[in-house]
Amino acid sequence: MRFVLDTNLLVSGVIATGLPRRLVDGAKAGEFDLCTSEVLLVELLDVLSRSKFAARLEQAGLTPQGIVDDLRRIAVVVKPADTPRVVLTDPDDDHVIAAAVIGQADLIASGDQRDLLPMSSFRGIPIVTAREAVERLEARRSPSSSG
Repeated sequence: MRFVLDTNLLVSGVIATGLPRRLVDGAKAGEFDLCTSEVLLVELLDVLSRSKFAARLEQAGLTPQGIVDDLRRIAVVVKPADTPRVVLTDPDDDHVIAAAVIGQADLIASGDQRDLLPMSSFRGIPIVTAREAVERLEARRSPSSSG
């Protein structure tokens, strides 16, 4: 399985516990392939570099660049040739869609209640919450699952 995690889920997965962390840990453990793009990694670096995260990251012994480098090592980093205008209310989300399409992702996991989640899917790629993404992972792992 291949997942695109939007920036807000990646940030939550790095700085907090809960379902987003479960997804980040799942990607690190190889439970699914994390798919992203350079544009999304740059956005993640920008967000993690904000002063509001500095103390928490320092306390955990992490740096924004170190986090992005770690994710780059485990991720499939795709290079969309173009980014179609799909999410009219937030052009940054077009990069999430573009990475999922070019990376042939099985799903996009997002916490974006305003723009991405209301779309529910794009070109057959489901757009789901962190909870739904974790449930799909766990269903795949369970012995009763046919896989």
